[in-house]
Amino acid sequence: MTEHTLAAAGGALALLPETIQRGNIWRLAIAQALAGANTVVFYATGAIVGDMLAPTPMLATLPISIFVVGMAACILPVGAIARRHGRRAAFVTGTGAGVLAGLLATLAVVMSWFWLFCLAGFFGGSYAAVVLSFRFAAADGVAPKRRPRALSLVMAGGVAAGVLGPQLVTWTMDMWPPHMFAATFVVQAAVAAVSALVLLGVKLPMPTAEEIAGGRPLAEIVRQPRFVAAAICGAVSYMLMNFLMTAAPLAMRLCGHSQASANLGLQWHVIAMYAPSFFTGSLIARFGAGRLATVGLALTGLSAVVGLGGIDVPHFWASLVLLGLGWNFGFLGASALVLECHRPEEKTRVQSLNDFIVFGLMAVGSFSSGGLLSAYGWDTVLWVSFVPLALAVVALGAAMKRSAAAAVQQAGRP
Repeated sequence: MTEHTLAAAGGALALLPETIQRGNIWRLAIAQALAGANTVVFYATGAIVGDMLAPTPMLATLPISIFVVGMAACILPVGAIARRHGRRAAFVTGTGAGVLAGLLATLAVVMSWFWLFCLAGFFGGSYAAVVLSFRFAAADGVAPKRRPRALSLVMAGGVAAGVLGPQLVTWTMDMWPPHMFAATFVVQAAVAAVSALVLLGVKLPMPTAEEIAGGRPLAEIVRQPRFVAAAICGAVSYMLMNFLMTAAPLAMRLCGHSQASANLGLQWHVIAMYAPSFFTGSLIARFGAGRLATVGLALTGLSAVVGLGGIDVPHFWASLVLLGLGWNFGFLGASALVLECHRPEEKTRVQSLNDFIVFGLMAVGSFSSGGLLSAYGWDTVLWVSFVPLALAVVALGAAMKRSAAAAVQQAGRP
């Protein structure tokens, strides 16, 4: 059954056949694993290569910040492509950007050209923007009660990314002497190409006329307290994860720890980000998205506390693992809240706007982490993280309180 056939069925049937649902989830999970490995490769190497190529140490983390800018800049265009031409068209566009990112990064390392490496980071971020839409694509054509589980199962593909990405760096970083990491980025481009082949088998309905029209005005949708809380919680969860993960490998190196130790710490961090996804959907169904997001924010705060406890390798590793767990619960909880804020015909617009807010704020954290680390040290980076965390807790608490009050009021009506 093709996308166009599904488009014809979409007007009559809201749900896809279960065999297609399962096939989509498996393909999206595999693509998540492959694409997630690409992202891990860039995060593991970006600050190190930046430190080698940058004209000043203050710019060491700029390539990762540009990566995040690429995510934010491409979220809305990717949403527009998906709304008009279907999600699969957006997927193919994104994987093409992933291949280009790997090839440009290779050339930048060989030529010792810092700004070309930054451009590669932008295209890598463009790819990552598309990858993040996989979680919402998994919910298309799925019954509302099963959507959180479908969303979390696709995100579980990141467990393989957590293993594959750092190992790709370890296996390939010295394969092209004297150009450290050049071979790594060649492999990154190849993995993105394989991901494109996997995604060609995803079968989703083409957009309906109602979806192209877009539904209610965005201004009306974003005024919902639940959407505000979801966007803030998702943004803070992702921003702090990126804020601390960007600085951690370079901080470990500055503290005298080996690249292998940093790679292993990042590996367990990414596993912690995605492994809970096998049961996160069930937790959301049982306890609610808001409660799970609150637990995620608490774990993120705990990761900063552990990081402040010392600069030995175990402190870095424990902090990174807790950070990954906090991201999983906080971000997936927030994503599930977003699914409750829109009608079917509004999904791509609202989801794209949410991700634009998330990655726009995430870019701020990414740009600031390198400068804070270079100027003030790792402890300052950790202390600063408590400020947005407190904001997210307040916003989420206010939204949950208002929802509870509305539920009580609704129950009291005859």
